[in-house]
Amino acid sequence: MDTNLEEVLQVQNLSKSYGSFTAVKEISFTVQRGEILGILGPNGSGKTSTLESTLGSRSRSGGTVSVLGMDPVAQRRRVFQKVGVQFQDSAWQTGIRVGELCKATACLYEPIPQWRGTLERFDLEKRIRTPVESLSGGERQKLAILLACIHQPRLIFLDELTTGLDPLARRETWRYIKQLQSAGSTVVLTSHYMDEVEELCSRALILHNGSIVAEGSIPELVSHGGSHRLEDAYINIIEGVSP
Repeated sequence: MDTNLEEVLQVQNLSKSYGSFTAVKEISFTVQRGEILGILGPNGSGKTSTLESTLGSRSRSGGTVSVLGMDPVAQRRRVFQKVGVQFQDSAWQTGIRVGELCKATACLYEPIPQWRGTLERFDLEKRIRTPVESLSGGERQKLAILLACIHQPRLIFLDELTTGLDPLARRETWRYIKQLQSAGSTVVLTSHYMDEVEELCSRALILHNGSIVAEGSIPELVSHGGSHRLEDAYINIIEGVSP
């Protein structure tokens, strides 16, 4: 490993329980600066709980997390000046319009970012005066991604990145994520789309029942799963560890 690489995210023995149910079971992983890491796994495997516990939006039951060298709970304000987040379920103020939401979000950061160009890039400029609840599901998903990236964050968390997007919008979103990476951002994303992971990610980990069951580069995961395609390898790995 290149010892000059900077670890922007360090997760050690992270666990998250809801009552008697343990959703995340003492998992550990790191993310290097400029990397796009994919977190894969079936529904209920602990992907969203991992992201939320890592960021401190849900309290973790155990383990330690360092985000850009900071504690995401104790130094939450400083962390979120440099981190962008898009979760599956985004709730916004009733009646707020797209432009108003972008402006209000931009005001959270210093210096205030310019957001109209990004709105155009996501083909949402025509919706600037539209109430958010009137957007289609795909448009709301694009807006959530836009808001997560509005301040050009150093580290971005994207949960189910392109769910609900049509094929053209998916490709456009992929290009934008690559542009952010080229500009110096690091990305952690969850996805059910293996073509998306192959296109964007240099490395991925696979969760099953709250534990990491495989981790490595995409070619390493393909080889580990005994196949020539990531989708088939992923299924083989999951089936191999399922009871």
